[in-house]
Amino acid sequence: MQGCVSPTCDDLGRPVALPRAVRRVVSLVPSLTEAVAVTAPGLLVGATDWCTHPAELPVVRIGGTKNPSVPAVLDVQPDLVVANEEENRAADLDALRAAGVAVWVTAPETVPAALLSLGRMLAACRLGRPAWLDDAATAWSEPDAPAPGQAGRRRNAVVPIWRRPWMALGRDTFAGDLLSRLGVDNVLAGSPERYPRIELGALPPYDVVVLPDEPYAFGADDGPEAFPGVSAALVSGRHLTWYGPSLVEAHDVLRRQLDV
Repeated sequence: MQGCVSPTCDDLGRPVALPRAVRRVVSLVPSLTEAVAVTAPGLLVGATDWCTHPAELPVVRIGGTKNPSVPAVLDVQPDLVVANEEENRAADLDALRAAGVAVWVTAPETVPAALLSLGRMLAACRLGRPAWLDDAATAWSEPDAPAPGQAGRRRNAVVPIWRRPWMALGRDTFAGDLLSRLGVDNVLAGSPERYPRIELGALPPYDVVVLPDEPYAFGADDGPEAFPGVSAALVSGRHLTWYGPSLVEAHDVLRRQLDV
């Protein structure tokens, strides 16, 4: 969190004029949609086209994370809009604020920060702390892999998130921190960019390529062939990159998929 740490400041430290009662919420981020919907069914009135969990969520769809329809959001008269610094464009959030809507922005870069951020975001929605958040904290409370620099089996990975052009996880990402806690170190963690474009022939040494199924849908026939001679782990993008109820099972799901 930056700057202000008041319960009425979001992760960016920006004060938010929260209404006393929050009865209508719009989410611009799939993981936050799941977090709110699981905690308080019926509170959500709008979500993006990419919000797939819970399945068949009965809300108004307001466009994508990068191109939401501001008029569509305003039409459902939300008391609060929840968003993410990385996923959503500042111009769209500013337009909502200018229209008088309270906007809460999350920005976690680590698993502990995500757990804290989720609790604060749900509190901004005037919700109590749900049991699933405690379960997620327990699941990630104890490291089960040797720390970087310690003796033991750790793996060095490149983690593509797109191809044509190739892009990968770089510095200060939630997914990179999550992988590190499972014993998998991102070889591009020192990159000056969070999501750098990469040349496959110019990468630092690595022994595994981690291929999530989102945002690019890597699969057995689309991705591993570009990294001949290197072990490929096909993993759930939702469990790798979402912070919400998926964190409860992400630890075990990813351990199996990464074989760690």
